[in-house]
Amino acid sequence: MIKNILQPTANQVRSFRDRKTGEPIAMLNLLQFKNHAVYEDGRESDLTGEAAYKLYGQAFERIMGPKGAKVLYSGEVRGFLIGEGEGAWDAMALIQYPSTEVMLAMWRDEEYQQAQLHRAAGLEGQLLIECGPGFSFA
Repeated sequence: MIKNILQPTANQVRSFRDRKTGEPIAMLNLLQFKNHAVYEDGRESDLTGEAAYKLYGQAFERIMGPKGAKVLYSGEVRGFLIGEGEGAWDAMALIQYPSTEVMLAMWRDEEYQQAQLHRAAGLEGQLLIECGPGFSFA
């Protein structure tokens, strides 16, 4: 069963921390947007979920770019060629971080926490899949 969630559990964060190697990691983000952005602080908004998430993305790049994080690829999910789960995601992004430690520090950063308001307003949920060295395609 696949389930889109907005935040990791404490056990997921501990496991993520315990896997750290000091090497770069990539995070595969599979995103499902709300039709209409809903802000936790109750503010009125005419934004779509996707538009609110783009505000988060702009802030993410401003905050995390100088720390070495970079979006390697992002795009619309158009449909499945293999497998099942059609309609579960609207978009995807592959983001590289210099290390697990950089990503963990991001969650504690006050400016990043403010940007999270747009993320939460725009996302119905997501899958966030950690990827690292260990497999070679060829």
